[in-house]
Amino acid sequence: MAHNLLERYRTDIVPALRRDFGYTNPMQVPQVRKIVVNIGLGEALDNPKALEAAVGDLTIIAGQKPVVTKARKSIANFKLREGRVIGAMVTLRGERMWSFLDRLMNVALPRVRDFRGVPEDSFDGRGNYTLGLREQLIFPEIQYDKIDKARGFEVTIVTSARNDEEGRRLLQLLGMPFRKGA
Repeated sequence: MAHNLLERYRTDIVPALRRDFGYTNPMQVPQVRKIVVNIGLGEALDNPKALEAAVGDLTIIAGQKPVVTKARKSIANFKLREGRVIGAMVTLRGERMWSFLDRLMNVALPRVRDFRGVPEDSFDGRGNYTLGLREQLIFPEIQYDKIDKARGFEVTIVTSARNDEEGRRLLQLLGMPFRKGA
């Protein structure tokens, strides 16, 4: 089953991007490569149940099981030892990626309290966009009474754009609600 957002990308957005940036080859047109959803879990050091809860939430939101991330280095100030579990992440590609992006832009973000759009300046210089969200409750799949606490997480949208301007235009055309003039 092809996804509506993907179809729109192919029929409307690719021609618009080719027009905007003057691409001659269709392979030059920026596309969404993958989406990485990441929860950092500092509290998992003291509370092992936090990890289970976060993994469960991430599984529900993303529709696939996350990978548990471990500390690469020991940092005494953070009471952190190498190899300790400090987060969970999931990488979405293909059908799941398009479906997640669609839900994020059209269902989850509008549910954020006092939502005025996402910041336009969270690009990394290579056309990839990272969005920090304060709580997992903005996804309707998450049931309020089933969660132990509100957890923030990051969504990184990795594109094949060569610079921020191309990445921003791609996400704008896909329907990312960027904040006006902020």
